[in-house]
Amino acid sequence: MQLVVGRIGRPHGIRGEVTVQVRTDDPGRRFAAGTVLATEPAALGPLTVMSSRWHSGRLLVSFAGSTDRSHAESLTGAMLVVDSAEVGTPEDPDEFNDHDLIGLDVLTTTGDLVGTVRDVLHHGQDLLVVQPVAGQAPEALVPFVTAIVPEVDIAARRLVIDPPPGLLDPDLARPAGPATQDSSGRADQRSG
Repeated sequence: MQLVVGRIGRPHGIRGEVTVQVRTDDPGRRFAAGTVLATEPAALGPLTVMSSRWHSGRLLVSFAGSTDRSHAESLTGAMLVVDSAEVGTPEDPDEFNDHDLIGLDVLTTTGDLVGTVRDVLHHGQDLLVVQPVAGQAPEALVPFVTAIVPEVDIAARRLVIDPPPGLLDPDLARPAGPATQDSSGRADQRSG
């Protein structure tokens, strides 16, 4: 199984350097000089990293044979991939590889099937993208934290969630109308 570790963005400068949107927890290792990365589409690779550096919060990478802006532009949009066997299993029992989570069944603590993990997003906080069972609510983003995901069982191909109100059905989280406060300071929902 191929895992995406980065996506080549725009060229940077005129010497063949490109920006890379990082999709790995270990960019120092994945983009170290001498590393060979397969590509999607395969016809653009494999690419050998000559150098990499951070500039203004972006990773800039030079690949062997890419010495000018024209060649760098031809790489734009290519996915950089590695074989999942190269990734290995995390040592910490509370850490998981994204590819191990994708495809797991998602159940509530009461045993109700919610759906399947379709993707894992890393936007400051790890989020599981849960594709619901057919005919249910739209796709849900579930924060991947112990309070909400108390159990992950890779061998059984499932994880258990304890969703707070409104997480799986956003309409339940929205008030019916504007909230007002009575003299005691309690919120009172009124339709208006």
